Amino acid sequence: MATGPPPAPLANVRSHIRPAGGVPSRKQMPEGPPPAAPKRVIAHLDCDAFYASVELLRRPELRGKAVIVAGSGPRAVVTTASYEARRYGVGSAMPASQARRLCPHAIVLPPDFDAYRAKSREVWEIVAERLGPLQHLGLDEAYADLTGTEKPLRVLRELVATVLERTGISLSVGVAPNRLIAKICSDLGKPRGFVAMGREEAAQRFAGDPPSRLPGIGPKTAERLRALGIETIGALQQIPELELARRLGARHGRELHRRAWFHDDSPVSTDRVLKSRSNERTFDEDIASLAELEEVLRRLARELCEGLAARRRRGRTVGIKVRLDDWTNVTRARTLEAPTNDVETVTAIALELLRAYAPPRPVRLLGVRMASFEGEGEAVADAASSDQLALPLDAAGPIAR
Repeated sequence: MATGPPPAPLANVRSHIRPAGGVPSRKQMPEGPPPAAPKRVIAHLDCDAFYASVELLRRPELRGKAVIVAGSGPRAVVTTASYEARRYGVGSAMPASQARRLCPHAIVLPPDFDAYRAKSREVWEIVAERLGPLQHLGLDEAYADLTGTEKPLRVLRELVATVLERTGISLSVGVAPNRLIAKICSDLGKPRGFVAMGREEAAQRFAGDPPSRLPGIGPKTAERLRALGIETIGALQQIPELELARRLGARHGRELHRRAWFHDDSPVSTDRVLKSRSNERTFDEDIASLAELEEVLRRLARELCEGLAARRRRGRTVGIKVRLDDWTNVTRARTLEAPTNDVETVTAIALELLRAYAPPRPVRLLGVRMASFEGEGEAVADAASSDQLALPLDAAGPIAR
């Protein structure tokens, strides 16, 4: 797919002509405005069908075939699927039973998270060596802030080639002035997509697309918008923010208006400045089953603890985040007497918090979080804080830390 026009230059370049009399004195030189700050350049890097790709590296005889990675229990959900299986409508977080009906000839493999974590570390170590600190979203996605980087597109293309050569994992990359657009761009040309786009271009290019193109707008929200006669992003752009707030609530309406115009000023939060670490998942389809949510939460907690252990970090506060289908965000947290990164301990507490809350509506996003790390004081993290957990735009989901 075409990458679109390259991002605007990262800084203004001015030429100066020296007067015949030589270099003017400081008093003679006009005092112009201070130089403009470099324009933001944000990249979203996404491993293509990551879990399935790892399985195909271990089983090259399955290349070109429909492969589904999912558990075998009655409540199992699809972890990921090869692109051959996706052509039949198979998607992540879908019940495994439904996936088997859609693609009965698919080869179903049980997930091996130890293998996925090992390959993930391999991939992101290479990326971090070249781009610096990243904002991780689980095992297979990350944001990088390349503002001020010389020739960022060339840097990214060379990095993608290096990762593929050294790990066998292909990356799709979106480059934009903010995380929202970067996330959308990385999805455009999968697999191995590479798309760069500015905000105004995005607002025009996607005007005819359904609102569900925007991260965070799922089937239920899209249905509510259709009921208001809004079936495209362009139509959503034309609705005044006050009208959206009146119809959908102040917070929801404001966020929808900003997303429709592709505004997003949320920062890329790297490991260097984080006071907490979290892992979350935004579902392709809302999940109402508590058993399915618990299965996802177990996986998220395990991945989070493995990452903390690799960094030798332990925290005292365990929290969960639940986003319902009506965009309601709920957080719950518990603080322990001693810091930990033990998988069983964190998972048990996260499950207790989820069961105690018992989501009253279908869930669109689920996350687990650790805070109050050793060496960072004794302050307890605020359980009601608006911690940005992952893309999509929590800025999360957007976008997980």
